Amino acid sequence: MSSPDSAKPEYVLWSYTPSLAGGVVAAGVMFILFLAHTFRLVKNRTWFCIPFVIGALFEGIGYSGRAAAHSDTTSKTPYIIQSTLILLAPILFAASIYMILGRLMQRTDSAEYSLIRATWVTKIFVSGDILCFLIQGGGAGMLVGAKDKDGVERGENIILGGLILQIMIFGFFLVVASVWHVRLQRRPTAASADLPWGKLIWFLYAASVCIAVRNICRVVEYAMGKEGYLLSNEWPLYLYDFLLMAITLSVCLSWYNPNIKPGRKNDIEFARR
Repeated sequence: MSSPDSAKPEYVLWSYTPSLAGGVVAAGVMFILFLAHTFRLVKNRTWFCIPFVIGALFEGIGYSGRAAAHSDTTSKTPYIIQSTLILLAPILFAASIYMILGRLMQRTDSAEYSLIRATWVTKIFVSGDILCFLIQGGGAGMLVGAKDKDGVERGENIILGGLILQIMIFGFFLVVASVWHVRLQRRPTAASADLPWGKLIWFLYAASVCIAVRNICRVVEYAMGKEGYLLSNEWPLYLYDFLLMAITLSVCLSWYNPNIKPGRKNDIEFARR
């Protein structure tokens, strides 16, 4: 019969007590952005931006979980909610950004300027995004269900792999976007005069940089492990995750422009001119 001293110690969910004020403020900001995105989505019927709305809701609920954990750091429910939803929300933001580029290419009748077929831009990058979502979601599930250090490390390594893959996909996406951008600048199409695509592509870059920086910081976070500084302290999360994702959501409000859709088409796909 084993003694209590020989039993494995119970895994500690939090390395600190989550800030109630921080969680409440962050959740409030995200819910406001969720409502703003929902209003613009319904008003302009730009349905391909639905992942933005779902991601904003994920963020709001996630930070609510952090606020709830302030008074109970032993409960798994708020820990699971915040760790999973805050981790996965940016993947949804990226999905809409990928779809936006494909629609800009078709809306400006400049598909031939793309490194890959414009009709495949959305399919390729969103498929990669779904794969990253599944990998990171699986890692998050393993992490929150871990009962010992080995289980935690397995979950962290899976999440780390998903984040690295996401960064690689995002990097290739930025190459495709920038090449298309430069080519269209050099040889504008007649259709490009009907849309402020130059301003929209810079909004896309701004959102993309925020997501890319966030992902890199998350890679460093999980590479350092549970005992590392980033996971042992709360303030970095609000700097490289909350702040950057709030900026991303604010910038992406510009995409709910009815001009991004062809005037004679009511669904989310662009028709070729």
